[in-house]
Amino acid sequence: MAVDRFGESVAAAYDNPDDEMFAAKLIDRTVTFLTGHARGGAALEFGIGTGRIALPLSAGGVPVHGIDLSPAMLGRLRAKPGAERIELTVGDIAHTRVPGTYSLVYLVFNTIMNLTTQDEQVACFSNASAHLDEGGRFVVEVMVPDLQRLPPGETLRPFALTPTRLGFDEYGVVDQRLVSHHYRLGGARVETSSVPFRYVWPAELDLMARLAGLTRLERWSDWNHAPFTSVSARHISVWQKVT
Repeated sequence: MAVDRFGESVAAAYDNPDDEMFAAKLIDRTVTFLTGHARGGAALEFGIGTGRIALPLSAGGVPVHGIDLSPAMLGRLRAKPGAERIELTVGDIAHTRVPGTYSLVYLVFNTIMNLTTQDEQVACFSNASAHLDEGGRFVVEVMVPDLQRLPPGETLRPFALTPTRLGFDEYGVVDQRLVSHHYRLGGARVETSSVPFRYVWPAELDLMARLAGLTRLERWSDWNHAPFTSVSARHISVWQKVT
């Protein structure tokens, strides 16, 4: 059963303008990329959250419907200008169906890893395919597992080291588990949280896509279409529905 790990305390702090994912240039590049793949049609976002991407995408003329498991995150989205243009559904991205089909289904910023079993990730691809028009595209942005940068026998990899924030990813190689440990420092207070994920390899995602009737169209290392290489830290992959 899907577990909502984005309650009110997380939602309240989510829209942090100092976080790199809220950089205006990054959002603009993401929206431009997704608009191109929508090809004049409607889009469905899996894990819409507080609308970081959906709001500017909708403002640019792409009709957007969003699914998210967290009522708290959707509550934050509904309070924002422009949210009235976006249809929202509470549900998990692996199984929740909404009416109609779309030219584009997308999920960004490692959302596929919130599904912590392979079966759930496979179901997510199947769900995306079921929502796509013939020829529609499924776009996924996700990190490449950082194992090649881990010394032999080590399991921890830092991803944030600042005076007010520390973050470490803990890898479980046997079952492809990853736990992100967060430490936020404020005066005498230290807030901690640990969030479980399942990391997934690009080739594994390609197989999940094939099982869902999708064929890989392209793969890049960023939203600017930089080539994907053996040292890329993340990838943006596009699969197309074909029969």
